[in-house]
Amino acid sequence: MKKTLTLVSIITLISFYAKAQDSEPKEYVKSYISLFTGYTKPLGDFAKSDYNNNQAGFAKRSITVGLEGAVYVYKNLAIGGVVSFQDQGELTQSDAQALSDGYNNIFKVNSTLVQAVNRYHNMNYMLGPQYSFTFSKFIVDVRADAGILKSSSTPLLTIYISGQNNSSQTITQASSKASAFAYGGQAALRWEFADGWDLGLRLNYVNSSGLKISTTGDTSALGTTGRLVTKLPISEIQATFGIGVHF
Repeated sequence: MKKTLTLVSIITLISFYAKAQDSEPKEYVKSYISLFTGYTKPLGDFAKSDYNNNQAGFAKRSITVGLEGAVYVYKNLAIGGVVSFQDQGELTQSDAQALSDGYNNIFKVNSTLVQAVNRYHNMNYMLGPQYSFTFSKFIVDVRADAGILKSSSTPLLTIYISGQNNSSQTITQASSKASAFAYGGQAALRWEFADGWDLGLRLNYVNSSGLKISTTGDTSALGTTGRLVTKLPISEIQATFGIGVHF
């Protein structure tokens, strides 16, 4: 009889404890904001250095810095976003020489000189749904993004063409300050090293159909075979490290 009462008591206590645990509110991932820095690597045509490819950007791997964060709206589902600045380098002397040789071959003149100034500088403003998975002190974030890529500078190219009888002309590919639609995604691993703080590694992909590029001067000789850039697609992957605060 005593054994039966003891068993009943244990079962009752276990049931009561389980019910109490179920009734307690679960603690989900907290909203956060992070400051990050790292490098950005151009992809696809944006990274190519080829005169014959009108969409080749001659872009280089460089740095990115920015702010990233998310506000959780339901359990581990959030609206996340990022604002970042990218530097994607400038044309090298060998890049300018490759362009000079290409233009010279098309124009069939005495000499062609390409002068390149300015760097690729742009901002990303991205927003999208995010879901987070928790593993003890570690958090894995997955997000899809869409937004705007805003250029503040692209390389400005001046092509000096010298022909026979001292004839000359100049063609200028202007630096673009255009904006374009962009989309991408992010995967991140965050470690909550202290209450309300985390350190995170992020991998971010951004793709855009391209910035509008304008060219002035007599480009009629370029025909359909010469290099005439009107739109520059931008594609990149970023690897960053950051520190975040929860709220």
